Amino acid sequence: MACMEWYDFGLDGFDALRIVISCAVFYFGIIVVVRLFGQRTLTSLSSFDLAGIIALGAIVGRSILGNTPTLVAGVLAVGTLLVLQAVTGRARRNARIEGIVNSPAIVLVADGEFLADTMARAHVDRVEIISKLRMSGIRAMSEVACVILEPTGQISVIRHGAPIDEALLHGVIGADRVPRDDVR
Repeated sequence: MACMEWYDFGLDGFDALRIVISCAVFYFGIIVVVRLFGQRTLTSLSSFDLAGIIALGAIVGRSILGNTPTLVAGVLAVGTLLVLQAVTGRARRNARIEGIVNSPAIVLVADGEFLADTMARAHVDRVEIISKLRMSGIRAMSEVACVILEPTGQISVIRHGAPIDEALLHGVIGADRVPRDDVR
């Protein structure tokens, strides 16, 4: 019986290197796209968004693995993505890198007023915000101290009624427009 070679599993050294480089390029490319289009690209997916993400995943997967994906190529690609995720997670402990990888929080509504400039920057529309306000039990815009799009893509609603701790607004784009001591 002949000794098995790695190539018997459909992968040689060149293919392995191509897979690792392709994974890295797509991984960092996705980070750039999310930074350009805003963190809303990652949350509250509609069925249309979900279909697009699945199709995108299929295209990226085929691009990374090549024409005839093999078990070894798939394991190598998944392993590379997990290593990139771990390295990025560790690197985010550095404030400079964290600022590159994570999008900052952005104020979308301040003192009951929609902020068209920050909403446009974050790619969030009034309908999304109003939906979140209803889900948060808001019955009138006068109840809203601020609405913030978080780095995770989730939307936070803070009501009037107590002063807002300055630490909660540190680093938030548009925080200067939020009332700090307005108790209603």
